[in-house]
Amino acid sequence: MVTCIEKQQRVKEIFSTCSDEEERYTKIIELGRENPKLPAAFKIEENLVAGCQSIMYLHSTLKEGKVFFASDSEALISAGLSVLLIKVYSGETPETILTCPPNFLDELGIGAGLTPGRANGLYSIHLRMKQDALKFLTGKGV
Repeated sequence: MVTCIEKQQRVKEIFSTCSDEEERYTKIIELGRENPKLPAAFKIEENLVAGCQSIMYLHSTLKEGKVFFASDSEALISAGLSVLLIKVYSGETPETILTCPPNFLDELGIGAGLTPGRANGLYSIHLRMKQDALKFLTGKGV
């Protein structure tokens, strides 16, 4: 669980130069722009994240006991929000994903600064990550 907390600290450092909500949004959009596009083969219905305002795909794989995530969205803010979570949870064990809360979001004020629809989308992405981790943990695959 230490690695999850360390990763959260690294994400907080990305925002250390942001002095207000507008700068945080700009940084989130930049992260969305930098997010690699998912191959078309992964843009399938089972990878759609329910609860997002825009179309959001989240693909997960299990390699050597660790879960790796990739995402894609047509909206840069949504893509950027998914990148925040991926930076923390990708490469972690299913157990860590299920037990390490994303405290950095509140500490940065990201959730509070989002519209209700975007906040719901952020919650939905995190929930989907936990659901996929649970499927891998129970051997039901994704």
